Amino acid sequence: MNALAATNRNFRHAARILGLDSKLEKSLLIPFREIKVECTIPKDDGSLVSYVGFRVQHDNARGPMKGGIRYHPEVDPDEVNALAQLMTWKTAVADIPYGGAKGGIGCNPRELSNSELERLTRVFTQKIHDLIGIHTDVPAPDMGTNAQTMAWILDEYSKFHGHSPAVVTGKPIDLGGSLGREAATGRGVVFATEALLAEHGKQIKNMTFAIQGFGNVGYWASKLIHEKGGKVVAISDITGAVTNPNGIDIQELHMHKKSTGSLVNFQGADSMDPNELLIHDCDVLIPCALGGVLNRENAGEVKAKFIVEAANHPTDPDADEILSKKGVVILPDIYANAGGVTVSYFEWVQNIQGFMWDEDKVNSELQKYMTKAFHNIKNMCKSHDCNLRMGAFTLGVNRVARATLLRGWEA
Repeated sequence: MNALAATNRNFRHAARILGLDSKLEKSLLIPFREIKVECTIPKDDGSLVSYVGFRVQHDNARGPMKGGIRYHPEVDPDEVNALAQLMTWKTAVADIPYGGAKGGIGCNPRELSNSELERLTRVFTQKIHDLIGIHTDVPAPDMGTNAQTMAWILDEYSKFHGHSPAVVTGKPIDLGGSLGREAATGRGVVFATEALLAEHGKQIKNMTFAIQGFGNVGYWASKLIHEKGGKVVAISDITGAVTNPNGIDIQELHMHKKSTGSLVNFQGADSMDPNELLIHDCDVLIPCALGGVLNRENAGEVKAKFIVEAANHPTDPDADEILSKKGVVILPDIYANAGGVTVSYFEWVQNIQGFMWDEDKVNSELQKYMTKAFHNIKNMCKSHDCNLRMGAFTLGVNRVARATLLRGWEA
């Protein structure tokens, strides 16, 4: 099942639990606006190449729309639609005053030079600048993009609208980015994991973890877990996978990857088949990579007792059912990886106020938001006798539905 079909299915299930009016349900599902643009740039060799860019603005009932921009070969309208919708529910679960959006360009950033990426980003911004804005739609980095990408968008947007640091988040610190933003998604995953384990009378210390993905989110999540006394016994990324039953030294692995570009041949752990990572023996599995990695083929072999979804949509509905029957507790993505958008909100607030926070304040506020959201999800689980995924979906959908009705939507 693709990401859009799975997201729609979860939304409809939540709508039924909440007893939403069918016309309101349909209205909440339809995106506010879908944008598709052609981005033609000269390559470094002088030849012209065209890419298709997308921006789906899903809902603005609770505030400006918010969501990342990804550069990836598989970016397509269905994926962007699904992720935009997930952002609507995610911002509502986190209780920050945003709606949901998502964007992307169907390209392989690894095959483009830095100057080509800059030209592509600026052309994309030129095509959508009048449809994004501080109080309209605020982009952020996502897969294949970073703080530098946001700096280019800020600069290009500001040519049309004047200096506007709050138009994007995830910027470099020197351009108004927030301290703590780089680590925010991974740190949020750890706060979410602590809240989940505490509910079961456990803590990170001495628990074992397998982490799929060693990019920004996987690195920070594994680093912070390691610092809190958790044992990260297996890690994988696109270059390979390593395991050590006594725990991997995350900083050493990070330095090894930095110097070699790969996890392969790391002295502090044994190599393993990356396909085995998801079914590795551990207490907590944290998928931090692509969507749809847990499916009906491998779900039955998962040994973890807890799954914390740091990636977007890593568990398809078939796997969800299999894992639930096995008694695996799944902390859903629309809550577990909300740390990034929460600190993006803090960055936006700082930019609008023109007053920057220190990192301790950012991290302290993030912990408050993640802990409060977990307890709100648990309350929905109790009210509707449902699992954590439906607890999160009913919480998010209910907040957006209430905002929509309060603004004067007529059923």
